[in-house]
Amino acid sequence: MREYLLGNVAIAKGLFEADAGLVAGYPGTPSSEIIESVVHLKGKNPIHVEWSVNEKVAMEVAIGASWTGTRSAVTMKHVGLNVAADPFMTLAYLGVGAGLVVISADDPFCHSSQNEQDSRRYAQFASVPCLDPADPQEAKEMTVFGFDLSERLDLPVLLRSTTRISHARADVELREASQSQRKREFVKNPARRVALPIHVRPLHSKLIKKQKAVMEALEDSPWNRLELRGEHGVIASGIASLYAEEAMKDLELNLSFLKIVTVPAPFELIRKLLRQVNKVLVVEELEPILEEQVERIALKVNPEVEILGKDDYFRKEGELDLFTVRNAISAMEELPIKSYQQIPETDINLPPRPPALCPGCSHRATYFAMIKAFGKDAIFPSDIGCYTMAVNMGTVDTCLCMGASITLATGIRFGGETRDICCSLGDSTFLHGGLTGLLNAVYNKAHITITILDNGTTAMTGHQPHPGTGLMATGEQTTQISLEAISKALGAGFVQTINPYDFQETVEMFKRAK
Repeated sequence: MREYLLGNVAIAKGLFEADAGLVAGYPGTPSSEIIESVVHLKGKNPIHVEWSVNEKVAMEVAIGASWTGTRSAVTMKHVGLNVAADPFMTLAYLGVGAGLVVISADDPFCHSSQNEQDSRRYAQFASVPCLDPADPQEAKEMTVFGFDLSERLDLPVLLRSTTRISHARADVELREASQSQRKREFVKNPARRVALPIHVRPLHSKLIKKQKAVMEALEDSPWNRLELRGEHGVIASGIASLYAEEAMKDLELNLSFLKIVTVPAPFELIRKLLRQVNKVLVVEELEPILEEQVERIALKVNPEVEILGKDDYFRKEGELDLFTVRNAISAMEELPIKSYQQIPETDINLPPRPPALCPGCSHRATYFAMIKAFGKDAIFPSDIGCYTMAVNMGTVDTCLCMGASITLATGIRFGGETRDICCSLGDSTFLHGGLTGLLNAVYNKAHITITILDNGTTAMTGHQPHPGTGLMATGEQTTQISLEAISKALGAGFVQTINPYDFQETVEMFKRAK
C-alpha cells in the first residue's frame, strides 16, 4: 500500500510498523508532527504517547519503558538533543531492553532554530549508530530498522532527519503494523542499570568492543549503495545523495558513486571506491563527518587520491541544493559553472517585513507596558518562543536557549549590572527549562523581575498542550498546573497575574514588580 505522506508522518507510520509501545518528546520544529501524527493514528492501539515537559524527561521516560521490555522512541529537534545529552550519553553504556530509537530533526539554514548543528556528531560522541535518511520512504524504513538494530546491538539508535526530510512529501510504501507479545516487566540488574563507576568502567570497555559489530551491521545496510564506474567519484550522504544523483544525471557524467546513510560509514564500501578513483567529491550537509572518515581510510588505501569537500566547494552552514551540488560536481570535472538566475529588477521598492507578533497578540500589550514601566534603558533578557519576535519593540536583549532568560538575567545582575532587569519567557518554556532558573534566582537573591507570558499552549510550534493547559497529548483531561502556585512554591516573593489588555493596570503592576 502506498500513501503520499509528509516525512514526519512517514516516521510515525514506521513507529506503528515496528510495534513501538511508547513515544515521548517535546515539540520543536521540524520534529513536532511526529508525535501529533502518532496521536492521530493511535486509534485503539495501546501505545502510550506524551508531550513531556522537556527533552531530557522524554529521553528518560523512553529509557524506562525500553528497560521494561517496550519498544520506545523519543522525538525532538537538534537543540533538544543538547537538553537530553546527559541520559543519552550514559545510555550507550547501560544499553537498552526493547529497542529504543532517538529521533532528532536537524534544521540546516536555521529555518526555525537558534543554531545549526549536526546530530551525527552526537552519535559519534556516544558511540551509537546513526541513520541518515535521504527521503520520507527511507525515513519510515529506517525507523523500523532502527528498532531491530537497537535490539541486536543492545544500543540506542539515532535517526537523524532534517527539515527537508521531515517537511517533504512523497509516495511511501507501507506495511501492516506488527503486534508482538513481548513480556513487559522491569528486570532488576544493578550491574547493567546502575551507573556507578564500578559498573560503567567494564561497560565502557564493552561499548568499545561493540563498535566492530556496529560497523558490520551498518555495512550490510540496504540503503548504502556503491556503483563503480569512472576514475572520478562522488560520495554523498542523506538528502545530499539525491542532489548528487540528479546532478550527475543532468550532467550526463559516468562517475563512480557511493551513497552513505549511516554513521559510522561503511568502511569496506569506501575502500572499494577509493581503490577505483583518483579524485572524489564528498557531499554532506553541515559537518564534514563523512569527509573525515573518507580521509582517514584514504591514508591507508590510496594516499594519492584527491579528496574534495567542505574546504573546496561547500560550507559548514546552510542547506545544500541541487544547484550547489551540480556546480561542485561541474567544478571537479572542469565543466562550465552555472550562475543563479538573476531576478529581474523592478521599479517597485517593497518595504521590509521582519517577523512580528500576530495582530491582536496579548504579548504586544505586555511588552509595550513593560517598556513603559521599566524604560528603554532597562535590560530585557528573553527566551525561545514566539515572544522573541518582540525584538523590534526593544524588549528582547538576549535569546540563548530554552529557559535561559531567567539565568541570563541572574548572571547579568551578579555580573555588576545596576540597571533594572526584566526578563520574559512563555508558559511552556517556563515549565520546560525555567523552573530551575527561578529556583536559582530565588536561592541566590537575584533582584530581577520575571514575566511569564501565558499563551495557555505551546504556541510557536503548533499549539501543543503542556502541564499548564490541563490536557495531555491525546486530548485527555489531566491535572492543570498553576504557574502562580509553582512560582510561589519556588520562593518568588511577589507573584501577580494580570490581563495585558487592561493596559494601565499592566503598567502599574510592572512598576510594583520593579
